[in-house]
Amino acid sequence: MLGGSVDPAVLERVRGWRPYVEAKLGFRNHWYPAVFARELAENAPVEVMLLGERILLNRLDGVVYGIRNRCLHRGVRFSQRLECYKKGTITCWYHAFTYDWKDGTLVDIITNPNSALIGARKIQTYSVREAKGLIFVFVGDIDPPDLSADVPPGFLDEGMAINGKRRMVKSNWRLGVENGFDASHIFIHKHSKLVVRNDIALPLGFAPISAGDNTREVLGEPGPKGLYDLLGEKSIPVFEGAIGGEPVIEGNFGAKKVADNISIWLPGVLKVDPWPQEGMNQFEWYIPIDATTHCYLQTLGRMTASEEEAASFRREVDEKWVDLALDGFNDDDVWAREATEEFYGDDRGWIEERLFETDMAIVEWRKLASRHNRGIQRPEHL
Repeated sequence: MLGGSVDPAVLERVRGWRPYVEAKLGFRNHWYPAVFARELAENAPVEVMLLGERILLNRLDGVVYGIRNRCLHRGVRFSQRLECYKKGTITCWYHAFTYDWKDGTLVDIITNPNSALIGARKIQTYSVREAKGLIFVFVGDIDPPDLSADVPPGFLDEGMAINGKRRMVKSNWRLGVENGFDASHIFIHKHSKLVVRNDIALPLGFAPISAGDNTREVLGEPGPKGLYDLLGEKSIPVFEGAIGGEPVIEGNFGAKKVADNISIWLPGVLKVDPWPQEGMNQFEWYIPIDATTHCYLQTLGRMTASEEEAASFRREVDEKWVDLALDGFNDDDVWAREATEEFYGDDRGWIEERLFETDMAIVEWRKLASRHNRGIQRPEHL
């Protein structure tokens, strides 16, 4: 399902975060990481889908370009059979309409070289940036802001080495965001091999000390807009679980204290600092693909002093942390999001849910995202 329409009856009952509920297909006019740079070879186009839009990426002389993966003539996808006869152009396999990768101009029609359409029509192009080993694409209509406005603080810092993986998750992107920023969801990680093998202290949950403000907004101009969860300092960690006063389960009393700072940033990216151990950060995106699927793009970062040190860290991620953390810990999150999709898939979950005290950070995120997004992706954009 590509459509992103929300049940009008639900919208009538939503209070405080209606734009967030409307954003089933994500927030428009933002930068999103589409693929890792290593996935895009020279002159080897790759199709991606972002916010329901099919996009074709190609690297030419080292520079990456993006065009709408749909011919103007009869609407077929170029990627169904890629044909590129001249460098810098792509030719539709159906009737040979040929376009320039750089600006989308219809430069020729092989089957009718005298057509009046040549030079007079264009397909949509996308602004693209390559940074930290990722290919970012701007989906929207406005002049793109600097990439730094849509990534967490520290991600673009000089010396920050980045590596990770991406995978598709069968749930809406908002369930990914809220799973990552949900303090009480750590209960599902109680048996994680990362927690045990890395000797991490991980409680079963958190009991807020008061019903007061347990978040802090950051509304940088022109920097990123986000929210810090302060439950770590404004709650009591629950290490012993009881039912009716009788102890039934314990948390993990490890020696390492991590995840001191957890924050969420528009358009939907989490930063955990430090994680999975001191000196490292996790940055993870929940990228809308369609109404029921998101791309979970997981990266780990560490400050390094040289390219040799950065390369060593990237190998360490591949050889150790993908298995132990990105899979060994985050597989639980993927399972939880897909299990939650059933409840929210028909939109009624937004009004039938019954949140509790620890969920107030999620509520504040919904409000912030509703106020400060740059636009809502709607079915008519597809």
